[in-house]
Amino acid sequence: MAKIKITQVKSIIDRPERQKKTIAALGLKKLNATVEVEATPQILGMVNKVNHLVKVEEVK
Repeated sequence: MAKIKITQVKSIIDRPERQKKTIAALGLKKLNATVEVEATPQILGMVNKVNHLVKVEEVK
């Protein structure tokens, strides 16, 4: 399974509670925080829901 690096680039202030919980479920706690996770369909679905708040890069 491929790995991806997810970085939060926008604040979750004034965002719906659902988006805040999705960011937390991805393991992001602060602005500019980065996590490396497996690119499973579940993770990719969460990233798709908050793609306006995060930056995604493929890890080799």
